[in-house]
Amino acid sequence: MKLGELIENPENPSKATEEQLERLAGKLKRVPQGLTAMRIAYVTDKEPGKKMVISGNKRLRVLKKAYGEDGEVPDEWFQDGTCEEMVILKDAEFYSTCEHHFFPFFGHCSIGYIPGGKVIGISKLARLLDCFSRRMQIQERMTAQIADFLEKELGAKGVYVVCEGVHFCMTSRGVRKQDASMITSAVRGVFKEDPKARAEFLRLIGR
Repeated sequence: MKLGELIENPENPSKATEEQLERLAGKLKRVPQGLTAMRIAYVTDKEPGKKMVISGNKRLRVLKKAYGEDGEVPDEWFQDGTCEEMVILKDAEFYSTCEHHFFPFFGHCSIGYIPGGKVIGISKLARLLDCFSRRMQIQERMTAQIADFLEKELGAKGVYVVCEGVHFCMTSRGVRKQDASMITSAVRGVFKEDPKARAEFLRLIGR
């Protein structure tokens, strides 16, 4: 089951109706007992005028918060800067949940960009990673979402994102490959056009 199958507007799941959230809760109640991190105790506060959230399990509250962060980004995230060289956040950890199996996956992500007139605080890059990783995800989409956001919202001349994750849906079930990890990348702008820029980024992050 995918969240997008339960919510009519998958581009902005934070706008889900009460009925849609109750359907989601019903699905999650059937998650096996072993996956206690994804179980739900009860559904939502129905007091008039009070913002409705999925209550009960802390992990579900984190997921709901993550989907709410998909809205407009505050202006203070960005500031004018004179830097025209590569900016890199290296090996920031992330923790997410597979939308197909409800199993966790986690790892490290390196994010690089070449400013196009604006820069973003380095802690905000880590916050951006959290924003996209805390929701029900697949690693391929998460990597692309980070790159697309920086290219569109920051106006970066080039963006390069590399994520490496360990997926419990593969290590603890199915093929059970405990030593395997998954690497995904998203390349935009200058990095896609200039092999020297790509090589410099990969060298700086130790790839």
